[in-house]
Amino acid sequence: MAPFCEECRWNFLTGTATSYTPIAPPQAQRPLGPPAASAAPVAPPAPPAQNAPPAPPAPQDPFGYQDSRPSQVNRPAEPLGAEPTHHQAPPRADDDWVLSPPSQAQPPQAPQPPRPQAPQGWTAHIGPDRDYFMAMMRRSGPEASGLNLPAYAPPKQLPLQGNQVSIGRRRHSTGEAPDIDLAVPPEDPGVSHQHAVLVQQPDGSWAVVDQNSTNGTTVNGGEEPIQPYVPVQLQDGDRVHVGAWTTITVRRG
Repeated sequence: MAPFCEECRWNFLTGTATSYTPIAPPQAQRPLGPPAASAAPVAPPAPPAQNAPPAPPAPQDPFGYQDSRPSQVNRPAEPLGAEPTHHQAPPRADDDWVLSPPSQAQPPQAPQPPRPQAPQGWTAHIGPDRDYFMAMMRRSGPEASGLNLPAYAPPKQLPLQGNQVSIGRRRHSTGEAPDIDLAVPPEDPGVSHQHAVLVQQPDGSWAVVDQNSTNGTTVNGGEEPIQPYVPVQLQDGDRVHVGAWTTITVRRG
């Protein structure tokens, strides 16, 4: 008794094939009762817009912003005061340059006293002295007439080191030699084997002590020899005369 065939769509009333829209399946019946409080009313779907302009193509994302935020190096500059977006990562602690204040105030340093300077070195300059030789010849007797001043003697220098520097002539019998050996050619025959000693003082300076020598020791062209075993303080440039013609000039620095 149906008005048309469901398979071939033939309408028995009009004698033609008729197209139809299938009936939607029946919806499940809802239980009776008031609707749930959390359910929200569903708005009917909006009808499609007629002749709507095509949507513009989505802009390309060369930096890949959609899913993750780029690093601080590759990210474009943002305007000042811009609010962070929901995908902006919080700043890391190692990106901040923070200088920690000192734990406690440092007390002022007291000025350091100047360090005492090391004493300058002294040097003995040794060689024949014509003026001293002539003065010795005037004071000596006939026995000194055979002495002659060396025509040439190379100058010698000796740094004064240690507590004492001995002056004399080598003993050939024992081989004992002083620090300043005046037996080396040209040998000064007026110098005793243990003639004098240069002694260093507590302040770094030097003094000369005669060892009860035969011909004595004079200082700076003096006429009288110094007393044996009595130290005589020397200054920079002082001259110590021993033997027949030898002068030892002490210099500081």
